[in-house]
Amino acid sequence: MSPPGAGGEGGEAVAALNAGSSSIKFALFSADAAPEEIMRGQIEHITHADGDALLRELESHLDGRQLAAIGHRIVHGGSRFVAPVRLTPEIIAALRDLTPLAPLHQPLGLAPIEAIATVRPGLTQIACFDTAFHHDLRPPASRYAIPRAFEAKGIRRYGFHGLSYEYIARRLKETSAPGRKVVVAHLGSGASLCAMLDGRSIDTTMGFSALDGLVMATRPGAIDPGILLYLLKQEGFTPDRLEQFLYHECGLLGVSGLSADMRDLLGSDDPRAAEAIDLFAFSISRHIAEMANSLGGLDVLVFSGGIGEHAPVLRAMVAARLGWLGAVLDEAANRAAAPRISAAGSRIELRIIPTDEELIIAEHTVAALGRS
Repeated sequence: MSPPGAGGEGGEAVAALNAGSSSIKFALFSADAAPEEIMRGQIEHITHADGDALLRELESHLDGRQLAAIGHRIVHGGSRFVAPVRLTPEIIAALRDLTPLAPLHQPLGLAPIEAIATVRPGLTQIACFDTAFHHDLRPPASRYAIPRAFEAKGIRRYGFHGLSYEYIARRLKETSAPGRKVVVAHLGSGASLCAMLDGRSIDTTMGFSALDGLVMATRPGAIDPGILLYLLKQEGFTPDRLEQFLYHECGLLGVSGLSADMRDLLGSDDPRAAEAIDLFAFSISRHIAEMANSLGGLDVLVFSGGIGEHAPVLRAMVAARLGWLGAVLDEAANRAAAPRISAAGSRIELRIIPTDEELIIAEHTVAALGRS
């Protein structure tokens, strides 16, 4: 956990919660127009449905402040929710109806919301959506080649990791000239790319669900639908078994047969680990080329997320595969995880920007309170 920041005792604070499968990451910020971080940490061994325990843990770190509101990362907002929203029982119910679009993530995000609302119904809670950053995607990037009747029902490309991309777009605006063609690689347990022009999402690799696009820790990424039909018809998979398979048994774990954790694979001498890493790098570079096509070129490539920020070997492998686009890596800068890791003669600027989804959640939460 990070130590408390400046600001002293008293005043109000907002919390940013990011619920995962086994833990909840959180950060506390001052409830000011420009929120300042108080501390951040991770809540372990607390069930997402124990509202009392969650609130006790959060309030134990407030250092004399009052908790004014809690902001939550919600993975899927569907077509309706394209901006942060104050949560009511009706909106919570509407978000739960979106669970079929994100069966792994949506229940995890909603469980602490409902638990806290039960024990403290008067506490303001704000939902911030990973899909919102991409809500301006338009055809053809947003469209699947299916009958229009299904598109009218909401089967379209939504995109995810939007809170991360929103933060990085802001950082790029502070440091880069407008009009540059940027691909951001958010590489973690879940992984995706976003093609940005002037800080706006033009295209992205995840689509209707968080299964599409890049190879991930336990998800396959883009996969021939014929494989899914084969599994259903020839291997006897039920829909529930197929969901388990796609979300939990594929990706780096499935290919290596060893681990879903990139750190484990990088430290392994097993050739299957090397094959999984090579497939991951191939998937990333392949989809970067697709994003460059959507942009009509590529000026900047940004690495972010846990793997993107901390795996120099993986960054080097991706850069090497993009040599035909003019990417040239500065090896020393890459090993040092410098903000800029491209060599002087590189036609593509290669950068590392650590993301901060919690800050974006806090800012949206403060704005919803009318403080900005």
